[in-house]
Amino acid sequence: MAVALLFALVLVLAGCVYLFISHPWWFPAGVAADAAAIDHDFRLAFVILGVLFVAAQLLLLLFLIRAWRKRGKAGFNRGDWRMEVAWTAAVTLLFFWFHGTGGHLWRSLRLHAAPPESLQVEVTGAQFQWYFRYPGPDGQFGRTDAQKFAAPEEGNPLGIDPDDPAGKDDVVSAQLVLPVNHDVLLQLRAQDVIHSLFIPAMRFKQDAVPGMTVPMHLRPTAVGNYEIACAELCGLGHYRMRALVRVLSEADFAAWLKARSSQE
Repeated sequence: MAVALLFALVLVLAGCVYLFISHPWWFPAGVAADAAAIDHDFRLAFVILGVLFVAAQLLLLLFLIRAWRKRGKAGFNRGDWRMEVAWTAAVTLLFFWFHGTGGHLWRSLRLHAAPPESLQVEVTGAQFQWYFRYPGPDGQFGRTDAQKFAAPEEGNPLGIDPDDPAGKDDVVSAQLVLPVNHDVLLQLRAQDVIHSLFIPAMRFKQDAVPGMTVPMHLRPTAVGNYEIACAELCGLGHYRMRALVRVLSEADFAAWLKARSSQE
C-alpha cells in the first residue's frame, strides 16, 4: 500500500511538473494593450505558486519514504513553534504581496479615464444576447427605455426612444466591431440580470449590472476575430451568450460603420 501511494504521488508530481513547464492549454495570444502587463503578473504568480507546490510535494514524498523505511515504527513529534510561526508569516507576507501587486496593476489599468478621442460603444447584456450600440454621425446616443420601447422582433431590442432624434442614427450590432490600435470606451449595461463581458484574447472581463452603466476601456492591437463569452451564469440560455469581436483596420471600420449607418 505504501509503495502504491509513493508511486501515485510521483506520477501526480511528474504530471503537474510537465503541465507546468509545457502548459499545452494556455491563454490565447494577447491582442490588447494591457494584455502584456496582465500576463506578466499572472506568470509571476504561477511560477511562485508552482515552485511552492513542487517543494511541498517533494517534502511530502521525503516524509513518506522515511516512514516507509521505518516499516511502521511510528514516532511522535511535538512540532516546532518557531517553524509554525515562520511559515505562517511567510504565507501572510506572500498573500499581501500578491494583493499589493494585483491592486497596483488594477489601479494602473482602471483608475484613469479613457482618452477623449476614444470610440464610444454601448454594450448591453440581455437574456440571452449581447447588443453593441454605436452613436451615429451626430456622435450622441439616443435615449433608451427597455421596459417601454424594447421590441427585438421589431428591430429595437434596446428600447431606443423613437421620438428622440439623437437615436435615429444609432447603429446596433450583434458583433463588437472595433478599429485596431484605437482606444475604445465601453459603456456596459444589463437589461435584466447580471451578465459579464469576457474577451479572453483581450484579457478583459467586466460585469454588466442592471441599473448601472459601467465604463471600461481597452485598445485592441491586432486585426482578427475573437470570442466573447458571458462569464456570469445568467439563466437557462446562458450558453447562448456568445458573440464575436471583429477588429478591423481604421479604413475598414469606417467603411463598416458608414454602411451600417446607411441601413438604419
